[in-house]
Amino acid sequence: KQWYQRRVRGDEDAKIFLYGCDFSETAVDIVKSHKLYNKNKCLAFVCDISEKILQIPISEGSLDIITMIFVLSALNPENMGHCIKNLAKYLKPGGYFLFRDYGRYDLAQLRFKNGRCLADNFYARGDGTKVYFFTQEEMDKLFTEAGLVKVQNTVDKRLQVNRARQLKMYRVWIQCKYMKPHSS
Repeated sequence: KQWYQRRVRGDEDAKIFLYGCDFSETAVDIVKSHKLYNKNKCLAFVCDISEKILQIPISEGSLDIITMIFVLSALNPENMGHCIKNLAKYLKPGGYFLFRDYGRYDLAQLRFKNGRCLADNFYARGDGTKVYFFTQEEMDKLFTEAGLVKVQNTVDKRLQVNRARQLKMYRVWIQCKYMKPHSS
C-alpha cells in the first residue's frame, strides 16, 4: 500500500505516467471525475482500438507496458490482428504487452444458449456486447505476427465454488506476456 501511495498517488518524484483508454466516453468521464485523477500523472481518453488507424495522444515507441485485460474478446475477430499490431507500435523495445482474457471452454462460453453464436467461439450476450473465447495458439499467432516475442502464454483453469448457492464454476482464462524485441 505504501508503494502505491508513494509511487502512483502522490510522489512528485515518481516517473510514472499512466494512460488509460476505453471505447465508452461515459467510462472515461467516470475515471476523470474521480478525486484521485491527476492530469500530471495520467491521461484517460476515448479510443476505439478496433480502428485500422489509431488516433491517440501517445508517441509510438514510448510505452513500457501495455495491459489488455478482458478487452480483446469484445472485438470482432477480424479486427484482433491489426489491433494488436497497432498497439505494439507504441511499445518501447524491451516493453511488455500483458494480456488476460477468456479461454476456450470457459463456463461463460458453455452457458450460451442456441442462437447466440455469431461465428466459431464468438458470441452475442443478452446485453448486445460480444465475446470471443481464445486458445493459447491463437494468442501466440496474434502477438508473434505483431512482431512480439513470447515470454509467457498460459491457460489459467480454476474451479470457483459459490458455497451459498452450491455452484461449481469451471473458469478458463488465457494469460500472456509478450515483449517487443530490442533492435539488432
